[in-house]
This record gives sequence, C-alpha cells and structure tokens, in this order.
Amino acid sequence: MVAAITGAGSGIGRALALELASRGVSLALADIDEDALAETALLARPFGGRVKTYRVDVSREADVTAFAAATAAEYGRVNLLINNAGVALGGTFAELSQADLEWIMGINFWGVVYGCRHFLPLLQRVAPAQIVNLSSVFGLVAPPGQTGYAASKFAVRGFSEALRHELSGSGVRLCVVHPGGINTAIARRARSGSLAKLSADEIARELATFERRLTTSPHLAAERLLRGVERGQQRILIGNDARVLDLAQRLLPERYWALLGRLT
Repeated sequence: MVAAITGAGSGIGRALALELASRGVSLALADIDEDALAETALLARPFGGRVKTYRVDVSREADVTAFAAATAAEYGRVNLLINNAGVALGGTFAELSQADLEWIMGINFWGVVYGCRHFLPLLQRVAPAQIVNLSSVFGLVAPPGQTGYAASKFAVRGFSEALRHELSGSGVRLCVVHPGGINTAIARRARSGSLAKLSADEIARELATFERRLTTSPHLAAERLLRGVERGQQRILIGNDARVLDLAQRLLPERYWALLGRLT
C-alpha cells in the first residue's frame, strides 16, 4: 500500500505518516518545510517501509503535478491520498487584504483541488482507493475573526462532498475530516490580517487563549482519522469540541454563535 500525504512535516500530517509507517505502508511525503519533512522521514524509516520526501508548495499547481508524477515513477501506484496541508489566518474581513485571502485559499483550498486532480488518475488505477481531505471545525461553524480561514475550510467541505457524490461507484472513496482543537503548531504559525493594527502583546494574548483550546494530540487525531477511514465514514469529526459545534449548528443554524458566546 502507498500513501501520499501533504503537510507531512508536522502536526497531524506527521502523526499520520508515523502511524501508517508502523502499519507497513510506503509513504510519499510532501511539505514546504524541507527540514521538518526530513525529520518526519527520519522518524518513519525505522519501521522498515519505503519513505520518499518531496518539497511541495501545494498552492502551486506545478509543484503538485510534479509530486504526483514523482510518486507514480517511484511507486507505480497510490492507494491513499491525504490532502492535509493547511495554514491559519486570523482577522475580521476588514483586517484582511485581498492578498491575505488569496494566500489562504491557495493553500487550504486550491491545494486540495490540485491534489485531487493530479492524484485521482493514480488512485483510479488501483481502485478501491481513498481520498481524505482535511477541512476543520471551522468548515462546520464560522466564528467572527475567522473570515478567511472559515471560507477556505467551508470550500474544502463543499468541494469534497460534491466530488464524493461524483465518484460514487468508481471505486475511489472520499471522506472529509473536521478536526477540532488539535495541539499542533498551526496557531503559533498563523498569520494576522495584514490590515490589522494589533500590538505584539495583543497577538500574544490571543494566541495564548487559542492554544488553551487545542486539547487533542496529533497522535490521537491521526488514530481517529484512520479509524474513520477503515470504517468507511464519509465525514469524520475529531474531538468533543467538533461534535458539540456540529450539533449546535444543526440545532440552531442561525443562532449557534450567540449561544456559544454566552456559554463560553
């Protein structure tokens, strides 16, 4: 079995790579951070499987095209594609420039689209095969201050659900994943809107508040994700916070944020 994973240098991507390596899966790992990617490979290789790494900026279609071609040349097939690479961007709509929005959509949304487009022919060769697209709890609910991030993750959700319906009966399954607060570096690496006028202290306070909500480890998130894939789930929620927010928006689609604001 061969798995291709984007964003494999850290967080859920690294945890997925290590879990799959422990199961004897061969890996094609991609990330824009070559040092972090090399560390993931170093951790995965002792399990004995083949591991190849590729520097990929998923917002560049040419990079993803080359990643798919190199994986095909190395392994001849792909059974599992995990479009995991993602970034965070904080700020209200007024605080986000057009460049900010294009940056986050390029990575979080177009990276998923490019992955599906260029790996799908490889998956179809060996069907049954699986695509896993990472959305977010903010692909279920849309809080203030997350205009760009929520837009990108709702886009992943909509694209994934439509593509899953189109692939029905093809032998290629697709699931979309909505993690809640996972204890990764995504918050520390998040950008603030370039039009925001926040002091360093304000940014630090916001970051500390957000990080207190990141309670699920990447290892547990990876285990839950793969368990959902094995069970054939089409929609995978990770963490109690994701389940609570999903229920809130189902029960109160127009008023869920007012309720959650009072509770928190």
